[in-house]
Amino acid sequence: MENRWIKQFILTILICSAQFLLGCSSHNTLPSATVHSSTTVDVSSYKYLIGAGDVVNIFVWREPEVSGTFTVRPDGMITTSLVEDIKVSGKTPTELARTIENVLSTYVKEPVVTVTVNEFNGPFSEQIRVIGEATSPRAINYKQHMTLLDVMIGVGGLTEFANGNGALLVRVENGEQKQYQVLIEDLIKNGEISANVDVLPGDIIVIPETWF
Repeated sequence: MENRWIKQFILTILICSAQFLLGCSSHNTLPSATVHSSTTVDVSSYKYLIGAGDVVNIFVWREPEVSGTFTVRPDGMITTSLVEDIKVSGKTPTELARTIENVLSTYVKEPVVTVTVNEFNGPFSEQIRVIGEATSPRAINYKQHMTLLDVMIGVGGLTEFANGNGALLVRVENGEQKQYQVLIEDLIKNGEISANVDVLPGDIIVIPETWF
């Protein structure tokens, strides 16, 4: 415990020193990050959207030379043998199949395309982010009907310094951020299943540190 307070004291000094140095020099202010709203507003309407890093299999009926397996680039596009850049991120596999059919119709007569996904990452706007006093804070790929309990299992639960019942779930609704209190400590330490709630793609869970 003593080492913990020493580390916090040193961190505070470093932050104050950095703020002082920044105050003595001119600097520009960065714009706030763009807020992306998930297309999913309830668990029953969820459809998987392709994202950067996903591996997609594209099968074109009777056209093996234009079929293949492709990894989605960081810019959300893929390159095929006929077309250099096809935007795929943010589309469902079915939507992508129809897009590719439209693109290939310039080269192939009445193409029939099927798209399947091998590796799942999804776009950033669909991932659930857990920050603060989780054992392994990170971004988690959303799965249909995922709950708060599933997310906490994925990040290894709370640290010993977490204020689990002071946690907030941040969600974008109609372009605006809203915050909801979630009782994580009651859920995973006291077994109160009533504290379990559904999560949606794009949710952010913030777990603060307790001060006593």
